Amino acid sequence: MKACIITIGDEILLGQILDTNSRYMAGALASLGIATAKMLSVTDNKEEIKKAVKEGFEAADLILVSGGLGPTKDDITKNALAEYFGVGLVYDEQVYNWVKRYFKGKEEKLKGCNMGQAYIPAGCTAIENKKGTACAMWFEKDGKVLVSMPGVPFELEDLISRDILARIKGKFNCGEISYKMLGVYDIAESDLANRLADYEDNLPAGLSLAYLPSPAYVRLRLTGKGVEPDDLEKYFDKLKQELSGLKYSVICASNALDDLLEKIAQIGTLSAAESCTGGNISAMITSRAGASKYYLGSVTAYSNDVKEKLLGVKRESLERYGAVSEAVALEMAQGIRALTGSKWGVATTGIAGPSGGSAEKPVGTVWIAVSGPKGSKAERFVFSAVRERNIGKASIKALEMLLAFACESK
Repeated sequence: MKACIITIGDEILLGQILDTNSRYMAGALASLGIATAKMLSVTDNKEEIKKAVKEGFEAADLILVSGGLGPTKDDITKNALAEYFGVGLVYDEQVYNWVKRYFKGKEEKLKGCNMGQAYIPAGCTAIENKKGTACAMWFEKDGKVLVSMPGVPFELEDLISRDILARIKGKFNCGEISYKMLGVYDIAESDLANRLADYEDNLPAGLSLAYLPSPAYVRLRLTGKGVEPDDLEKYFDKLKQELSGLKYSVICASNALDDLLEKIAQIGTLSAAESCTGGNISAMITSRAGASKYYLGSVTAYSNDVKEKLLGVKRESLERYGAVSEAVALEMAQGIRALTGSKWGVATTGIAGPSGGSAEKPVGTVWIAVSGPKGSKAERFVFSAVRERNIGKASIKALEMLLAFACESK
């Protein structure tokens, strides 16, 4: 069972937006045990769309298409698919009622372009979009399936999770697939691969190991396809035995950051004081729904004046030790707790780069501090010479330190 993913839109090919839809669709398919054989991105052109669909059907049994559905003139996917399947557009009363319901209380918006969304290619099955106006469309041809969905990420994700995955599972005989994941700290991916070479070579059929590097650790994903749960568990235990002496943690969520944020949400109220991470910690925390219940706020304190005036960092500490120091990091973490009234505080101060380093404090030097009801602690790290990597590593390491400190303080 193979799938092809097609994303449509000039904005993707021009690099104006990040194609998160392909990643989401591939992950959703993998959860059903369906391998994605090919990904294609094409321009808003009917001939290019039709060529991509033809190529997709040659490579796969299932095609997921996103983009080019909506009320504007550049939304041409529907017309391209009608031409590919050799059918015309027909008015669908049910689709009209969905659009009408969406605009309840704003009926004037039904006029003009939005009315056109009630016309869909003959023979396809319309699937209601409860987050927008453009419905998804399910096509079948010679035992194969194409599903066309709007490109707005939250609309696409709702359609897939609420409806389309169940339809795919009902249509195709999907093999069972299961995962176990570990995050392994403070070791290079190549060194880890050398250490686990014999383990990988002796994995039985149906089990495979993947290496997924991230800023703070290497994720190991043990995948089982059509294997008994006991076998997956047995080889997962063997994997942990192979890592004896290394620091690792079991990851429960679909990705490591989700798992970390889920655990962070359980420790109580928190706040952040950020210098070198520039608000990235706050962005990570607030990306999770429900963060307002425990996340009180942050201060992005780039300048020493802001550190001093808002966070209560002592001028003496700044002059004696410098902004990138243990003393300043600790005072930032304590200061943000005092300012917001949170149970926990976390702070970062460092040299993200590419310039600003010295022999004593090279680029990549970061002090991270955490503070709570039973005290505070700080730790120094030297990450890399790459600014983006330093910001990412420092942000995740700060959250990991915060979680570990909260657990130690119980």
